Amino acid sequence: MGFGSYTSADWSRLKTSRKITESSDAGNIFEKRAADPKFDPKYIAFREARDSDDHPDSTPIIMGLDVTGSMGYLSIKPVNDPQIMFSAIGDCTDSAPLQVTQFESDIRIAQQLLDLWLEGAGGDAPEDYPLLWYFAAKHTAADRFEKRGKKGYIFTIGDADCHSKIKGSDIKAIFSDDAQDITSKKAAEMAEKNYELFHIHITSHSDTIPSELRKAIPGRVMRIGKNSINALPELIVSTLMLFQGIKKDVVLSSWEDKAVRVIVEKSLKDLVLSTDKGVEL
Repeated sequence: MGFGSYTSADWSRLKTSRKITESSDAGNIFEKRAADPKFDPKYIAFREARDSDDHPDSTPIIMGLDVTGSMGYLSIKPVNDPQIMFSAIGDCTDSAPLQVTQFESDIRIAQQLLDLWLEGAGGDAPEDYPLLWYFAAKHTAADRFEKRGKKGYIFTIGDADCHSKIKGSDIKAIFSDDAQDITSKKAAEMAEKNYELFHIHITSHSDTIPSELRKAIPGRVMRIGKNSINALPELIVSTLMLFQGIKKDVVLSSWEDKAVRVIVEKSLKDLVLSTDKGVEL
C-alpha cells in the first residue's frame, strides 16, 4: 500500500463530504458504532508498507491512539515517503481491543482514520498498547527494513499505563495466533527489531512516567499536558526530526509559535535517543 500523496484540498473535500466543521465533536466526526472487520487484526495476515514509483523510499509510521483519548489527523513531514497506519487501541477485555488501518500516503489515511470505532468513553486503565507492538512485530512487512535494513516508527498515545503482560489466550482471541503469555517488555523488544518505539503520555497534572511503560520502553515515554494536546503534531514531528540527526535548537526554532516551542521542549526532556544514532538532546 502507500500510493499517491496527500494535499490540503483532499482534506477539505473529505471534511465537506463527512460534514465536518469547526464545531464538530468526536461523536460527529467518528460515526462508527461498531468495529469494521477490515480493521480487525484477527482477519489480517500482514499490513504492508512497500516502495512504489510515487514513494521509492517508503517509511512506515504507525500511530496508535487510545480510543478513549484524543484522536486527530497528524501530518508527518521530516521522513522520506511516509506511509502511515493508524490504530485504535483499547483493552483486551473490550469488544474491539485493536483496530488497524492500511499503510497509506494519500487521503485514505484520513478516510480510514475516520472509519475507526471509538469504543470507550474513558475512565478505565491500564490499556493494552503492547497489542500494537505485537501486531507490528508479527503482522507488518515493509521494504524499509526488508530491503534497506532501516527501521520504521511507532507512536502510541494515551493517558494510562499499560498492563505488564499479554495473555496467550488474548493473543489467540485477538490475532488468531498460537502464543504463550508475553510481557509488555518482550512485546516491545519484538517490535524494536524493525521499529523505533515512542509513547506520548497525556497528563492532567504533573504525572510521573507510568511504571510499566517506563519498564517496557525506557527513555521513550514523553509527557504532554491534557490542555496542550494541540501541540501533539509538533511533538511527533520534532521527535522524528531529532532522530534524523537535526539538533534540538534547530528543531525547536522551526516552530514559530512560542507556546508550542515551550510545550515541545518540556515534553522532549523525557526523551532519550540512542547515542549510536548520533543524536544530541
